Amino acid sequence: MAAGLRAVRRWGLVAAPPSLAFTRSAFAVKKANNAQPNWLGVGLAFGTSAALWALLIKQHNEDVMEYERRKAHKCKQCS
Repeated sequence: MAAGLRAVRRWGLVAAPPSLAFTRSAFAVKKANNAQPNWLGVGLAFGTSAALWALLIKQHNEDVMEYERRKAHKCKQCS
């Protein structure tokens, strides 16, 4: 068992931990300019949020109407 571990270490089959000093993030390309916000991104974020809320409210109203319709339905065959 110990000989096998020595062989693995000797042949370099164990992954070495990455050195943080030599890594570079692909996402930190340039500094953010807060004086000129990305208005397209802001508009897309708020527009998407508004559209999802509208869809949620519409679906809720349809569900409430269906609930009221089924609650008001009185029939001997269904009960």
